[in-house]
Amino acid sequence: MAQKKTYFITDAHLGARVFDNRYTHEQKFVRWLDMAKQDADAIYMLGDMFDFWFEYRATVQKGFCRSLGKMAELADAGIEMHYFTGNHDVWTFGYLENEIGLKVHRCPTTFGIHGKRFFLAHGDGLNDKSRGFSLIRAIFHSKTCQWLFRTLIPPVIGLNFGYKWSESNRKKHLNNHECEYKGENDEPLVLFAKQHKNTAPDIDYYLFGHRHILLHLQLDNSTQLAILGDFMQQFSYATFDGDNFEIHYFEAE
Repeated sequence: MAQKKTYFITDAHLGARVFDNRYTHEQKFVRWLDMAKQDADAIYMLGDMFDFWFEYRATVQKGFCRSLGKMAELADAGIEMHYFTGNHDVWTFGYLENEIGLKVHRCPTTFGIHGKRFFLAHGDGLNDKSRGFSLIRAIFHSKTCQWLFRTLIPPVIGLNFGYKWSESNRKKHLNNHECEYKGENDEPLVLFAKQHKNTAPDIDYYLFGHRHILLHLQLDNSTQLAILGDFMQQFSYATFDGDNFEIHYFEAE
């Protein structure tokens, strides 16, 4: 019997309008889930798996039936399916939990996985000193703003706005080279992990998404950090079996 593994993936941005063919991209993600199903005991999705996700009170946006169905299939098969909200998909209000069977996490969380301590987070807002981003994040997480958006803006307008905002945001980041590694002394998530390690010396692994860069760094003799790239351009993901933490590229191995 194959040894069970824990899988980690981030930033698929399903449905993003920057893709030439959004359905081909979603089908690739479904193939990844089918692959992981063979030996996974748990799958951790570290945020922004959807390019925009907003649940109205009685309406869920159309699309993603293949992805959601496959996630539900894995959850029904007994695989722990963990979902971290990011800055593109923070607005889940029960559908993913109650209908799909995902365990939704809205803030950084520490898990015991195969005998090791993992600090997992999407990564947005961690050591980010940008006032503009902090303001936007506060608005996105505001219960009042969420209620106003859900109550006053019809779904067809709200969802179209969300996708256009997301498309503009992605193009801006690519054009400004904001997805490039800033170096160990300037990368916000690396600096955050080093500071956090002082108060949590038992952490063995720090794993993040958000930055769309692929980084695997030894912080000290006992602690590793990884930023997991994305599943929209790099198609990277990671596994841990209790002994080995490895980064892979899907359908490129």
